[in-house]
Amino acid sequence: MTRNQTLADRARQVMPGGVSHELRYRAPHPIYIDHALGAEKWDVEGKRYIDFKLGAASQILGNSCPEVMQAVAEQLTKTPYTGDCHALEIEWAEWIARLYPSADLVRFTGSGTESTMLALRLGRAWSGKDKVLRIDGHFHGWHDMLIKGAKPGTNTAPSLGVPTAITDLTVVAPPSVDAIAALLDQDDDIGTIFVEASGANYGSVPLPDGFLSGIRDLATTRGKVLIFDEVITGFRWAPGGRQARDGVTPDITTLAKVVTGGLPGGAICGRRDIMELLDPGKPRDGLAPPVSHKGTFNAAPMVAAGAIAAMKLLSTGDVQKQADAMAARLRDGINACFTNRGMAAVAYGDSSTCHLYFGGSSIDGLTAAQIRTVPPALVNGLRNGLLERGVDFMSFTSCVTSSAHTPELVDEAIEIFDETLGELTEAGVIAP
Repeated sequence: MTRNQTLADRARQVMPGGVSHELRYRAPHPIYIDHALGAEKWDVEGKRYIDFKLGAASQILGNSCPEVMQAVAEQLTKTPYTGDCHALEIEWAEWIARLYPSADLVRFTGSGTESTMLALRLGRAWSGKDKVLRIDGHFHGWHDMLIKGAKPGTNTAPSLGVPTAITDLTVVAPPSVDAIAALLDQDDDIGTIFVEASGANYGSVPLPDGFLSGIRDLATTRGKVLIFDEVITGFRWAPGGRQARDGVTPDITTLAKVVTGGLPGGAICGRRDIMELLDPGKPRDGLAPPVSHKGTFNAAPMVAAGAIAAMKLLSTGDVQKQADAMAARLRDGINACFTNRGMAAVAYGDSSTCHLYFGGSSIDGLTAAQIRTVPPALVNGLRNGLLERGVDFMSFTSCVTSSAHTPELVDEAIEIFDETLGELTEAGVIAP
């Protein structure tokens, strides 16, 4: 029995399904990573993988970034956490305020999910309206309030245990400004609009041209609170995220992953008048603060230290340029594989992402449900085939790159991808 199998057997005795995150589940067992560096990682059996998962898109600087590692190590000699205010959280917030157009004020959270929870609470408090409009297929964390509509093409929550009293407060809309305007006309109880700034699932379903500016104008004219989920686009699309790159500023922004330097945690930032609802020194309606928010590990010193080190690297834009170039090289190489094999498939993506669609040479005009409906045999075949050959994608049809990726690593991955396509074609999983 291999070490990966042994660990999987142990894990199943103490954790549901043997995993701590449902997307880490894999039959017959997951791989267990021992260490990682740059754009590579090694499992407990010593097998090496070219990493395009990168900590669920958190490691744009590459795994084990030396500057981040050193900053965290130095902070650990002082204290990882005491539950008090500290100077590092101020410096970290100053970096975000400097780089992000929407960041008049910043509040730190424990994760991306917590960031979207807090942003929604602020949206409801400011608007005085309970309902939130979200876009079909966009992902905003696993909590009850925004999970309805996360599975594209559905108007329900993709989980048991979510009360209808909660989901009734969520309105799911297509990515169309006109359709959203019509829904706002029909329901005056909608006060907040939530948008994944990349389009569904970090751009696997891109937003229509002009959507972000259109929804900004609509939110302004209708008096709605506009929230951009930049948990993945934040600091990846540009030092100031998608909003800085495209010149569209929301009222509130949710952040995690890259904002922490790839460490656990998150943040929100936004308009001063809305964010001041979190200020305990400015009571309203007998409440101080008007909007309550706690969190034991918010801006923990060891996370703040690593994040500051990351901000110094991310602020120049060089990190993003390198990651973008490597993603473009990967997309071009995969598309060449498809062309050479005569396959009706396409690799596409924005910034440092790469998404795959099997079923045509373009995704134009397709819905989120159409793009993300993939036969299980292809899902498992592609995922397992790549892993067996030493390439790890973030999901079966999507991945990201980092500044640590090199042309040599990307080209090696393209060769492995082509080998996997050949195997799946021979097995009849993909039509030749």
